[in-house]
Amino acid sequence: MEQTKVAGNKRMWDPVALLLIDVQKDFWTEEMSNAFPEYGNRVSKLLDVCRHEQIDVVHLRAGFRADKSDWMVKYKLRDWIPCIEGTEGAEIFPFAEDARAEKVIIKHTFDGFLNPELQAHLLQNGKRFILVAGLVTSVCVLLTAASAAQQGYLVALVEDCCADEPAAHEQALGRYPFIFGRVKVAQISANREKWMADLDKLANV
Repeated sequence: MEQTKVAGNKRMWDPVALLLIDVQKDFWTEEMSNAFPEYGNRVSKLLDVCRHEQIDVVHLRAGFRADKSDWMVKYKLRDWIPCIEGTEGAEIFPFAEDARAEKVIIKHTFDGFLNPELQAHLLQNGKRFILVAGLVTSVCVLLTAASAAQQGYLVALVEDCCADEPAAHEQALGRYPFIFGRVKVAQISANREKWMADLDKLANV
């Protein structure tokens, strides 16, 4: 019976994927810790929901070589970049670790879609609706979500699983309704029917 339920969940959520972005120590500040004290618990809950509902999870992570060969040019001038391979700052928080068989993609830019591996993975697996969460709301989360929308995906930010400097966080969430929808972890399951209806409408356009 449980096997049948899991298979059914998988089919119901087939077009949907979660992108969990840059939940790494270099991107977490004391200000964020004070402003979002429940962040770790919420991301853990998000992953629990996605795994229970059989929503595919893709982990996007920043990673850079110490020799600067893959740094964005602005950072080469600054002589510093976050998440250098092998450093503590590049480490993932335990609550955001990938489970077995979940896709992990390393990126060298703000926009995760600039690594063609992400688009290839989503297309290969028939994804059409993207949930986005992670760090930092106004930078990699926003730019990856905007890129997803421009490449033909419907997008929703899981707003209580994003974090940033508080004013920047609120501005990023509130300013771009023409790019993405907003949802909280507790609302994901209840939104499935609406999201699938929207995808069905698009299929008939």
